[in-house]
Amino acid sequence: YWIQASRIETLPLSISGIILGSFFAYYKDSFDNIIFILSIITAISFQILSNFANDYGDGILGTDKNRIGPKRVIASGKLSLEELKKGILINVFVSISFSYMLIKYSFKSDYLLIVIFLCLSIFSILAAIKYTMGKTPYGYYGFGDIFVFIFFGLLSVFGSYFLQTKSIDYEVFILGGIIGFLCVGVLNLNNLRDIENDSKMHKKTIPSRIGFRNAKLYHYGLIILSLIQIVAFAAKFKISHNFIFIIAGILPILFHLFKVNQAKSPIEFKPLLKQLAISTFFLSIFMSIFFIYESIFF
Repeated sequence: YWIQASRIETLPLSISGIILGSFFAYYKDSFDNIIFILSIITAISFQILSNFANDYGDGILGTDKNRIGPKRVIASGKLSLEELKKGILINVFVSISFSYMLIKYSFKSDYLLIVIFLCLSIFSILAAIKYTMGKTPYGYYGFGDIFVFIFFGLLSVFGSYFLQTKSIDYEVFILGGIIGFLCVGVLNLNNLRDIENDSKMHKKTIPSRIGFRNAKLYHYGLIILSLIQIVAFAAKFKISHNFIFIIAGILPILFHLFKVNQAKSPIEFKPLLKQLAISTFFLSIFMSIFFIYESIFF
């Protein structure tokens, strides 16, 4: 039941930004294996914490009772609220511990950067918890998209890059935008799938606010913006056989747009959610391979 509550299928998406930021640092001749491994573990612990908190918050509010997606452990009675609350508290401790190990190893005795990144970690933990927990969960007011873009996109890519290089590069924010828009797309699909139930439960997601048809148009916009940024970023490199990796990463996303266009009802978005999440993960892998080849041969 704890594995079910962890929602293993969401973990590849949570580390996509870490992979991309880390291997862009590799392209910039700065890469530490331990930082990379600790970054992955920390991101996974944050995602599991977010999943526990999401299950707990929706369980209290009763949002999951009639959802189209898989039944959560609270709604199905597999874990009690008290058990999951203890799990959340333990995971907060685990997340902070891994964050501290990662930050301390990366910055050694640079205490200013240690404090800044610890504050970012604590803010990330609070954001994960407050998505559906508390008196005013921001996920119930349509702000989930903004937070996903910031934490899964910009902060994930920039943070992992900075931990490796200790430097700032404007191109990292383009990469963060690529992953960020795709991650928001995954959330939007989740909300499109559950639009009818969310509307009944007064959960004001973007789709429940703007309606099914407009939410589909919003989704097209998210994916197209990501694709435009990929093309713009790739344009800085000389054309070579290495571009096959970027093309390989883009094709599943283009196929996803085709499948979204065919979907006519909320339930048809259920398989598309996992498909986009996996496509985003593989895009990060293929672009990382592209960076490795570019650093070796050019």
